[in-house]
Amino acid sequence: MQDTLDPTSVQTRTRILDWLAGQSQAMQDLLQEVVNIDSGSRDEAGIAAVAGVFRKRLEEAGVAVELVPVSGYGLLLQAQVPGPSEGAPILLMGHMDTVYPGGTAAERPFRVEEGRAYGPGVADMKSGLVMNVFVAEAFARCGGHRAPLRLFFSCDEEIGSPATRERIMAAAQGVRAVFNAEPARVTGNLVTSRKGSMAIEFEVEGVAAHAGVNHAAGASAIGALAHKIVALHALTDAASGITTNVGVVAGGVVPNMVAPLAKAELDVRYTADTDPDKLFGKVRAIVEAEDVPRTRGRITAVRRTLPMKPTPDALLALYQRGAESLGFAVKGEFTGGAADSGLTASVGAPTLCGTGPVGGHAHTEREYCELATFVPRAQALALAILDHP
Repeated sequence: MQDTLDPTSVQTRTRILDWLAGQSQAMQDLLQEVVNIDSGSRDEAGIAAVAGVFRKRLEEAGVAVELVPVSGYGLLLQAQVPGPSEGAPILLMGHMDTVYPGGTAAERPFRVEEGRAYGPGVADMKSGLVMNVFVAEAFARCGGHRAPLRLFFSCDEEIGSPATRERIMAAAQGVRAVFNAEPARVTGNLVTSRKGSMAIEFEVEGVAAHAGVNHAAGASAIGALAHKIVALHALTDAASGITTNVGVVAGGVVPNMVAPLAKAELDVRYTADTDPDKLFGKVRAIVEAEDVPRTRGRITAVRRTLPMKPTPDALLALYQRGAESLGFAVKGEFTGGAADSGLTASVGAPTLCGTGPVGGHAHTEREYCELATFVPRAQALALAILDHP
């Protein structure tokens, strides 16, 4: 590589790696600060508070930061470390929202046990955001990057990015590469492709009646919903990567009334080889079918995320070379989880996901981050930026 032949580049490379190597405690401190802030999706104040913490750190390092209001959701954080040229940038991505309701941080604050950090959003994905901030700071302090380095932290990923998807896709247009700091797999591996998802809310209207006196006059919305759940689950096709799951149901008024209304929420996952419109058509047909006479079903809300197309081999190999020089090996993995990396890959941006520190049990009270992986993952990302052509 050219860098290995250029003494100035070698010195810069060493400065960046050494600086990051000395930031382990500072990374943990910043992680603790943001994990102890509730920032569930649509928690505008909490997300603004997290963004404010990152803004302070970046601006103290001389990085210009822009906070963009997103009404009803919070803020976007955008920042840039200028490069020696104004060519196509490299984009470091992440999301500041979590799945946890207000009060969770007070109930389960940040703690460290046996080298693992615990707390709401510690892996998904506040550790990745912290890592990206320190990598940006390393380049702001040391230089060495050939192109501008941009940060883009969104605020609504956990609910399908309804307010930011167009901005994400616009930000990814024409970039050299996207590194999305979702947590690395528990194996340490990266994510090189993902499923897309649809979150579909629907309801069924029935006809109320006294369940004992006038049962035949009623039409049970719950009964109709039961038929639909069976049919929706039958759309699962493991061979083609399609899974369906009705995970939330509600309905009825009291036990002795034929239910006049029932509601449900459906999760659908699919691969890049699936025609999502055709699949959605099948779901709609099931929801709208009159399974029980005089009942009527309708879809009330839909949120979609796009599948992440496979990472180009060259981008994966670039990261792997840097990791190997640091003493660890990684592979690329496919995962059923959806992420904003699907949006960036959809516009043709070479995208690598799961570049954050290693973590596990996301979206549960057992969520954790392996603190020992913070520095090496930051260094590997820095090397991928340095060596990107």
